[in-house]
Amino acid sequence: MSSVPIAYLAVVLIWSTTPLTIAWSSESVDPVMAGWVRMLIASLLGLGLLRLLRIPLPLHREAQTTYACASLGVFGAMCCTYIASRYVPSGLISIMFGLAPILSAILGQWILKEPALRAYRWIACTLAFAGLGVIFTNELALGGDSLPGLLLLFLAVLLFSLSAVLVKRTGTQTHPLAHTVGALLWSLPGFGLTWWLLGGEPLVIDPDSRSFWAILYLAVFGSLVGFVSYFHVLRHLPPSTVALVTLITPIFALLLGHLLNDEPLTASLWQGCLLVVAGLALFFWGHRLPLRRPA
Repeated sequence: MSSVPIAYLAVVLIWSTTPLTIAWSSESVDPVMAGWVRMLIASLLGLGLLRLLRIPLPLHREAQTTYACASLGVFGAMCCTYIASRYVPSGLISIMFGLAPILSAILGQWILKEPALRAYRWIACTLAFAGLGVIFTNELALGGDSLPGLLLLFLAVLLFSLSAVLVKRTGTQTHPLAHTVGALLWSLPGFGLTWWLLGGEPLVIDPDSRSFWAILYLAVFGSLVGFVSYFHVLRHLPPSTVALVTLITPIFALLLGHLLNDEPLTASLWQGCLLVVAGLALFFWGHRLPLRRPA
């Protein structure tokens, strides 16, 4: 069996389970500390893999710039997500991050001077954000104290999208594993400083808790296997096929959050999710619609 289908399946499964395991990892551990430990373990494992596979880790100025831009997504986006996970359902995290390609395209116009979005893509943006509006008005699913989490989650997606655009602007060609490890190493001081500034609780290791195993899962699979599989898939499949992942994972994440974490699954939450997925589908494949052209 080819390695590409296996890698594609790995990306779908890992991205579907990541929001729930982020929520679990901060149940009995300070959320910022949970993120810091995850990135530390992933960094050490990544350095070991680089040495084992004899892949160099470039340290020149251009590579460091790329790592710094990538760490904006690793540290900035993940730190906000970990804190937000205490306020919002895990399924909503996946829905929000599904908007990253749309925000990246909008930011790309300003930063990379890419061509303006066509009309169908603006309609897709309207559909997706309308879906978020439906979700945000659902008090049963979110609860009255969810506003800080929603704001942090939106900031996380914005930083994640901005990071992708800035990395693209650098144009540095680095091995995917080296790129991942460099970004992880750059993120560690940010997590540590944020934890200290917020007066975070010290780390308590309890192998019997879900937090302990969730952190290990995220370090090994969420931070290493997931990224390497994603880059492998991106190298061998067309972008439109890879984009299917962002349509599949929100639905799986909602179901997992409901089944394994007792998160509410209301009709309006489903409606909002389907609007977001419809917006993403139109954004990626709207150019294939059989629209009539004027004579």
